[in-house]
Amino acid sequence: MIPRWQQIVFWALLLSIVGMAAYLIRLRSRAENRLLAVQDAAPVLATDDAPEAPVTLLVASDFEGTLLPVQRFAPLPEEPTARAKAILATLFVEYATPESPHPLAVGTAVNTVYLVPVPAPVSVLAAAAGVPASSPGNAPASAAQTAGRLAVVNLNGDFVAHHPSGIEVENLTLLSIVSTLHANLPQILRVHFLVDGQPKDTLAGHADLTQDYQAADMPMAQAAAAGGQR
Repeated sequence: MIPRWQQIVFWALLLSIVGMAAYLIRLRSRAENRLLAVQDAAPVLATDDAPEAPVTLLVASDFEGTLLPVQRFAPLPEEPTARAKAILATLFVEYATPESPHPLAVGTAVNTVYLVPVPAPVSVLAAAAGVPASSPGNAPASAAQTAGRLAVVNLNGDFVAHHPSGIEVENLTLLSIVSTLHANLPQILRVHFLVDGQPKDTLAGHADLTQDYQAADMPMAQAAAAGGQR
């Protein structure tokens, strides 16, 4: 007759083994899903044999609650809107890796990026033309005289639907996008977000998508643009 205490130990060990096996299976499944996400995102980087170039990514860290500059290489086309989309594709491939400090279930995160000229203030245009700012009709009409670009980032609806909810995690994603764009394309001064081509109030219930984000005002983007990569 097996003593009762040995039976208890046996069943406790058996339950522990079963529990550990289930946990390992779950971890393996999550790792496989993340690797599949990387594979899904990778084709976005195909840019008609564009040459590889260094890309500065401002990667969100959930643990530190900040953005960390990281340098990668990716094929980048010369056309600005295609280049902006390729830069963001590189960023989201980073988030799909198993060791990501800001894990996101990423397939296609960004549908399109549009760059819109931002008119320079009247005083700037007048100074460029050598006309006093107070003079009537002092603003030249040339469309080329702009202060920079507004990037309209059209997020994928499926990516938004599966984005983790929370003030910090949502803000980190948006700030990462804005800062990465400005670090690589300094002419982008503001960023606005759409979801599947439509306005949306928040990313996942918290971070505001109705406002324009001022890219040039973000210290991390300025540091990266000045060469602060790791």
